[in-house]
Amino acid sequence: MDTQQLIAQLNALQQEAVSALTDVDRIEDAIQVKNRYLGRSGGVQDLMKFLRDLPPDGKREVGQASNACKNAIEDAYRTRVEFLEAQELERKLAAERVDITLPARSHVQHGGHPIATIQWELIDLFSELGFEVADGPEIESDYYNFEALNFPHDHPARDMQDTFMLDDGHLLRTHTSPVQIRTMLSYDLPIMVISPGRVFRCDSDITHSPVFHQVEGLHIDEGVTMRDLLGTLNAFAERYFGSGTQVRLRPSFFPFTEPSAEVDIGCVFCAQAGCRVCKGTGWIEILGCGMVDPNVLEEAGIDSSRYSGYAFGMGVERIAMLKLAVNDIRLFFENDLRFLRQF
Repeated sequence: MDTQQLIAQLNALQQEAVSALTDVDRIEDAIQVKNRYLGRSGGVQDLMKFLRDLPPDGKREVGQASNACKNAIEDAYRTRVEFLEAQELERKLAAERVDITLPARSHVQHGGHPIATIQWELIDLFSELGFEVADGPEIESDYYNFEALNFPHDHPARDMQDTFMLDDGHLLRTHTSPVQIRTMLSYDLPIMVISPGRVFRCDSDITHSPVFHQVEGLHIDEGVTMRDLLGTLNAFAERYFGSGTQVRLRPSFFPFTEPSAEVDIGCVFCAQAGCRVCKGTGWIEILGCGMVDPNVLEEAGIDSSRYSGYAFGMGVERIAMLKLAVNDIRLFFENDLRFLRQF
């Protein structure tokens, strides 16, 4: 094949490729057409195998024609792809166009998370009873979380399976009681505070969460007795669960209080007639309490022969489950809007 024949065939391939590219309606088809003519086994490359048989002048002329052919096909390909992309964008914009004359969607406002709402209700209630709010860090030392609260060194609460321990010896607080120690060390007597906040334990099921909230109370003064504690608990129960709510104390044990007690209220679901929630007893446990152990007072530098005090602590989720009739604590943390919108 001589020089002029090769140049003629290159020109024919160019016209054929440009025409084919003009007719395609999809980018995928444009890519196939381009590869058919410019690929390794494409039409242009097939003609170049005759280049070696041409004289030097012929090689130069065919090379120039070959480059012109390739450039023309590349330009046609690029032009068609840009057109198809613009066409696709226009189609999408038309499909997604917003009709600004349509009525706007209503803006739905929701209240706070039920746990936050219950916590603020408890804070407001105890503030009305004369308690101040005290706060403390969530990352604590063993001293404030256990040692100063009279926990023995072999107490199960110190075990790794109950407490989130950190590499530096600190831990995520397991209760807000460390705030009580910090308060006793920094406040002037008398003390009357509550300490709301998040706490952390290695526990998770339908009634327990590894992250939950507590509100603990502390009252220290001269002459404080169990009668004062019972009066505070009665006032809390009647104000929060309704007038006439019964309260009873059952003996228990906590390292930082002596004597200690579990507190039950009359079942708010069956008016103490007995139901599934209270397991037929007519009573529901809501918190723990007791008189502050003299060892804890002395550790904080308070004269236990002159001062006494009581402490109590409740889980906000526990109160919320009773108040809102929720039977699975995990619902509070799943962020399901269908659940949260009920509150």
